[in-house]
Amino acid sequence: MKLLNIIQNGQSQLGVKTEQGIINVAQAVQALGASGVPQSIHEVIDGGQAALEALQSFIANAAGQGGAFVQSESDVKIGPCVPNPNKIICVGLNYRKHAEETNAKIPEYPILFNKFNNTLNGQGDDVPLPKVSSKVDYEAELVIVIGQTAKYVDKESALSHVFGYCNVNDVSARDLQMRTNQWLLGKSCDGFSPLGPYLVTADEVGNPNDLGIRCIVNGEVRQNSNTSDMIFHCDEIVSYISQHMTLVPGDIILTGTPEGVVLGYPEDKQVYLKDGDVVTIEIDKLGSLTNRFVAE
Repeated sequence: MKLLNIIQNGQSQLGVKTEQGIINVAQAVQALGASGVPQSIHEVIDGGQAALEALQSFIANAAGQGGAFVQSESDVKIGPCVPNPNKIICVGLNYRKHAEETNAKIPEYPILFNKFNNTLNGQGDDVPLPKVSSKVDYEAELVIVIGQTAKYVDKESALSHVFGYCNVNDVSARDLQMRTNQWLLGKSCDGFSPLGPYLVTADEVGNPNDLGIRCIVNGEVRQNSNTSDMIFHCDEIVSYISQHMTLVPGDIILTGTPEGVVLGYPEDKQVYLKDGDVVTIEIDKLGSLTNRFVAE
């Protein structure tokens, strides 16, 4: 399934993308007088397989009502597809060619850092270019969304703890990121994690380490790779993190970016994002995430 976070009257509501269009679950539940149906993304994630099956059954029924509950996606405001993650964990330098383009040593262990909920942003929302930075960069990344509590899980069972996957633009202010040896400042400015548009369940995605991944800036393809180039694959990442902290449903893990970022260009050819630039992140099976960058 493809889940969405619909923003209506300032409130988050669960949406599901179907072949006919978008179904607003809350509206359909009220109209049909249904019960036992999860009505937010976090209710679906927290409820596990039972919640997912209840939602699937309800959507099949609602979709069969002659289009009465179906909206065009262009008429829906979409928020970040995981609106309130407990943790936002990021993996740095996790694509071999990206490490090579930045002249970085191939890491022996996953390089972990974190972002915060202030960075979350939705499909079509503007991303502010901070006044304090002149070197804002794009990063197309695959996100793992945890579905079951994971502690000390082995690599073989790690992906069974995953609910699904989505796109993110791990926006990075390089001058702030490199100011000290801690990357957090350049990663955690407001709006720096556009997420979505869909949260796609793991069964629809299949192997997360065989997905084409792209970043397009003003119509020009800047990143064009495959998640198979990850140094640490998704099962390794989940297992590794779970050895050190408990992962809970709704946690999100940003798995790193491939080559093609502005930072990887020779210094005389680095052109960072500017006011009015439009950036699209695409990953196979996960749709397209587009945002405009605007001066703060």
